[in-house]
Amino acid sequence: MLNRWLHDDTIRVLPKMENWRQALEACAQPLLAAGVITPDYLTAIMQQHSTLGPYYVLAPGLAMPHARPEEGAQGLGLSLLKLEKGVSFDSADNDPVDVIVMLAAPDKHSHIETISALAELFSSDEDMVLLHEATNVEDIKKIIKRY
Repeated sequence: MLNRWLHDDTIRVLPKMENWRQALEACAQPLLAAGVITPDYLTAIMQQHSTLGPYYVLAPGLAMPHARPEEGAQGLGLSLLKLEKGVSFDSADNDPVDVIVMLAAPDKHSHIETISALAELFSSDEDMVLLHEATNVEDIKKIIKRY
């Protein structure tokens, strides 16, 4: 199911980013280009980060930035950014982050199945190791298609 949302147009592999803001901007690009989110959505995530800290850094090396539907989500979508060299998100326990999966949902219900599939992926130690070790889009797609 995840390959419906994560594919060649929404997965990016980049060497590194200077900081977490750049990483979020790079991750958001496919969703912005497709009209799934507005620039306000990215701004909301960054403002929440400044207020609450890195609330979306879920595990070592893994972030799932998101904001509320009314903050600029125009549709349901995911994008994935894999960094060859992780970046600090100011999360003492989980930095550096090298896998960022941005989630956008236009309401409170449409993303439930997507979240379930992501939860399955994130709870697979084996596949998460493979995801952190991935060096290209094809490797990532092979992992994603299992969910």
